[in-house]
Amino acid sequence: MKSSWQVATAAEAFAAAQFCRCGWDISVQYGANQPEYDLVAVDGDTMLKVSVKGSKDGSWGLTQSHLSNADYHAAIDAWLLKHSKKTVFCLVQFKGTAIHELPRMYLATPQDIADRMKATAAGRGDTILYERKQWTSRAHGAGTVDEIPASWKFSVERLAEVAALARARR
Repeated sequence: MKSSWQVATAAEAFAAAQFCRCGWDISVQYGANQPEYDLVAVDGDTMLKVSVKGSKDGSWGLTQSHLSNADYHAAIDAWLLKHSKKTVFCLVQFKGTAIHELPRMYLATPQDIADRMKATAAGRGDTILYERKQWTSRAHGAGTVDEIPASWKFSVERLAEVAALARARR
């Protein structure tokens, strides 16, 4: 995959397939004017708006457009306000995966992501969500490692967990 469009398109296809593998029905949005989500996933009475974010470099830039005066926490808060309580994120990572392998996939609520991003760089925060980043000696977060929690890995159990959270936020 060379272009960001190819990464995004592949990520969306893998995400849709993974939800289907878990027995969920999927409706895919197409076109240039999409709202905050890419897919609608439905299981019985439970509906999730799924925002799919693909990456081939080990990170997802999420809040750059909200950053002002290097206030990372305010940027993250502004980003968080843009997402409904029914939205979940499916993060798809292609870095280091061979063509015959599935990409790594994670499920997280907007609040999960905001909390993780605020803790980044020893609590300074960042506009980027890292799959795994070890901060070098010259960085603000020197000596720390930021990593997506293992509990976010896409699984039947994680999907049930985020679906329960969405149902509780009606």
